[in-house]
Amino acid sequence: MPGSFELVVDGTPQSHVDLGDPTHLFYEYVRRMGHVIDQLPAGPLTAVHLGAGALTLPRYIEATRPGSRQQVVELEPDLIELVREALPFPRGASIRMRYGDAREVLRKLPAGLRGSVDLLVVDVFGGARIPAHVTSLEFYTECAALLSPDGVLLVNAADGAGGAFARGQAATLGVAYSDVAVLAESAVLRGRRFGNFVLVASKGELPLDWMPRLLAGGPHPAALVHGRALRDWIAGAAIVTDQTAIPSPTPNKSVFEQRGGA
Repeated sequence: MPGSFELVVDGTPQSHVDLGDPTHLFYEYVRRMGHVIDQLPAGPLTAVHLGAGALTLPRYIEATRPGSRQQVVELEPDLIELVREALPFPRGASIRMRYGDAREVLRKLPAGLRGSVDLLVVDVFGGARIPAHVTSLEFYTECAALLSPDGVLLVNAADGAGGAFARGQAATLGVAYSDVAVLAESAVLRGRRFGNFVLVASKGELPLDWMPRLLAGGPHPAALVHGRALRDWIAGAAIVTDQTAIPSPTPNKSVFEQRGGA
């Protein structure tokens, strides 16, 4: 599509950006994240992004909620400089870049952000895998300290057959947060193939009226687990700690040939 660009790192698609229409979210899991963001209270947001690739979601938030204050943490300054040169930020956007390891920079964010963040997005990948140190209870507890009482955490978790890694992430979030929900394509949620799970968590209760709207927003076929259904889906998965954390599974190369959306 004219005006659309894809960021690929070491053979792994990382981001898709439509400069002409930043509200166009190409990847299915990113669209699900966008639907959650749309459910947050109207108006500008205070948002922190741990990992952002070509900044698809920061651009989306700027387009749909002008005046938002956003902080983006990325590991590779050279990559972001390349992205900014090829795909400039919208003029006047309040998007501040910080460079370094996501967990280390998280600890160094301004004290004024603590307890005031409306949205914290965790989308950290080293190549095609999620590093172990951003999957643990200790890490998610550090994330929770940034959120406002009604703030929302969004996590992109990739997993394959059986979904053991994703279920472990949901179980771990359930310890650090009061309420958790999981969105995915139906076949991915049932553990039939590799795919992306969008985990949603809050220190308060997630509004129940979100749930049918998130499903209706697609992409389809969509599935959402919450409450009792989520507890059944987790099915005794172990809590992940710094001592037990492992990276997410390595996907087959064929996964990236099928990845994407309408």
